[in-house]
Amino acid sequence: MNNASKPVYLKLRDIIAESILDGEYREGDMLPSVRVFAADQGANPLTVAKAYQGFQEDGLVTVKRGVGMFVAAGAKDRLRQSQRENFIKNVWPPVERQMKRLDLSIDDLVKSEA
Repeated sequence: MNNASKPVYLKLRDIIAESILDGEYREGDMLPSVRVFAADQGANPLTVAKAYQGFQEDGLVTVKRGVGMFVAAGAKDRLRQSQRENFIKNVWPPVERQMKRLDLSIDDLVKSEA
């Protein structure tokens, strides 16, 4: 599914996940409140709450009632593993097909970076 056709709550989940993977939020760090994140993203707070709820259900955040949501222990590793599996299953196959069509190798790609 390309990003344009993704529901907004999944796009918001991606933003949060990338922030955790990039180290912007570390284990134990508090995430922005629903209202703050909604304002930052120009999103409806109910949509942000749905994105956060998914992280809670997946065990990636913990909730301290009256305080906020915090990145759970091991969240970064679980997110990385999940995204690696998604990349291998969904992202890589069309890239690999395109590389074969264009007769490109990994070495060609590495050389283009130099």
